[in-house]
Amino acid sequence: MKKQMPKALKQPIKREEVPEEYRWDLSPLYQDEEAFERDFQTVQEMLKEVAELPARFSQSAEEMLACLRYKERFERLLEKAYLYASLKRDEDNTNAKYVALQDRAQNLAVAAGEAFSWLAPAILAMPQQKLEEWLQQDNFMPYRKSIQDILKRKPHILPEREEALLAATGQISGIANDAFTMLNNADITFADAIDQNGQSHSLTQGSYMKLMQSEDRELRKSAFTNLYASYEKQKNTIAALLSGAVKRDCFYAKARRFPSALEAALFDEDIPTPVYDNLIAAVREALPEFHRYLELRKAMLGVEELHMYDLYAPLIDSKPKRIPYEEAKTLVAAGLKPLGEKYGQDLQAGLEGGWVDVYENIGKTSGAYSSGVYDSNPYVLLNYQENLNSVFTLAHEMGHSMHSFYSKKEQPYANSSYTIFLAEIASTVNENLLLRDLLAKATDKREKLMLLNHFLEDFRATVFRQTMFAEFEKIIHEEVEKGGALTEEFMSQVYLQLNADYFGPDVVLDEPIALEWARIPHFYRGFYVYKYATGFSAAIAFAGRILQGEPQAVEKYLGFLAAGDSDTPLAILQKAGLDMSSPAPITAALQEFSAMMQEMENLL
Repeated sequence: MKKQMPKALKQPIKREEVPEEYRWDLSPLYQDEEAFERDFQTVQEMLKEVAELPARFSQSAEEMLACLRYKERFERLLEKAYLYASLKRDEDNTNAKYVALQDRAQNLAVAAGEAFSWLAPAILAMPQQKLEEWLQQDNFMPYRKSIQDILKRKPHILPEREEALLAATGQISGIANDAFTMLNNADITFADAIDQNGQSHSLTQGSYMKLMQSEDRELRKSAFTNLYASYEKQKNTIAALLSGAVKRDCFYAKARRFPSALEAALFDEDIPTPVYDNLIAAVREALPEFHRYLELRKAMLGVEELHMYDLYAPLIDSKPKRIPYEEAKTLVAAGLKPLGEKYGQDLQAGLEGGWVDVYENIGKTSGAYSSGVYDSNPYVLLNYQENLNSVFTLAHEMGHSMHSFYSKKEQPYANSSYTIFLAEIASTVNENLLLRDLLAKATDKREKLMLLNHFLEDFRATVFRQTMFAEFEKIIHEEVEKGGALTEEFMSQVYLQLNADYFGPDVVLDEPIALEWARIPHFYRGFYVYKYATGFSAAIAFAGRILQGEPQAVEKYLGFLAAGDSDTPLAILQKAGLDMSSPAPITAALQEFSAMMQEMENLL
């Protein structure tokens, strides 16, 4: 009989108190730490031999193949050891033994990266005709795409001395990001938020969103005002940091002979710039529907004016239903039945086979993720809270895990890791399928409203909000590229105008929102956030086709899951029936937003 977790945990329990069936099973990785140490020692010994490879690499096709196979064996052992050390640390960050283990693995990974830094230059230095002849041999098939990915960078590789200078700048290229991270997470503080009864509430980066979701409007306004009051004091410093990050992006793009920072950022994943521009254009065209949703939010909240601090307020006065983990597994499995029997069997094997670490414990890493390597099961970290959000989190992370499971099963090692552009699609497909199943089975009006609100809020945060961020990034990079200055005043004016455009006439643009750009860490990783919106849109398109029973929709989707990195992201999606080079999938997703909003309006 399974030990039951306590119904309500006011305080996290110790790791050893979590029943074994609610912990992930790492024994398929290593039966014990002695087995881990054996692999770790093997990797250390192999690392010593890497220095001998460059001299052999280009002597013959056989020698090159032997070097590539050596590197693969080395990396697979290293990744397996690194994963084990990381998962053990994440179980309990207060356990010094496993913190030290992860540090050792991290140091070895850094040393490995340095040891193999010769590989790309060696490939680029080879006579192209000879290399292409070798790559046509059958034995090179597992490595062909990864080598071709290196070769495509050749027009952007500089002479050796200039490459050495660029490499040396790596130590300073992250300074703006590091300084912002320290300021944002360690140094900046906020005055307490005050509720309608005069009670103080601690305001931190972690508590802000929880306060913004309060039903107490005075508390929300106070949290909003006090948060931005602190950023107001730091606005010129943060403007200088963000300007530095944008100038870094523009410098590297120019140095590597790209026409713009945007094209440089999209290059590695073979994404044409029209994909970025199509997203912004399609979302802008649909803004009247977004404004309609905001009108609905205003009416449901019953307020005369809808302020920025009202955007996360709960629309449905709900009494959360307790959903034990065993029930969550059943709900997820039922929701994903449209993906077919084989997917269902593999999903169930993962849920019951030690992939998932379920409950919070003292020292456990917060949040949720899916992780794994080529020679392991996928592993899912949860901090399950027995509510509906946690059920969706389980579906989401199992989407990542199943994507990895099928990619690793069907692809050679070198092609098994899918790109970031594709990474959020499978997880969001799962969420959409689960939502539709729960909606179809819901008999209570309040429950249906909650589910519809869940979808609309996810859509707002992932498509409309991230696209606004993407447009802001494009504007500020273009400003630097044409010789302009990114002052606090300029960025605040641009950001306020974007808010006016995106949120429309029914939202009061409270003055502090002009400074929201100052608290967004993603802006220090240029042109990343658009992938959230494109991935979400692709997922809605896949889920819609599957649920509508389109011919071969499931087969094409499962083919996408198994494709890994075997082709460019757009080509992989094209084979699965989605043309992300056109705005059609974005437009279809926006139409789904309108349809779900209509369902909500019909219930009111």
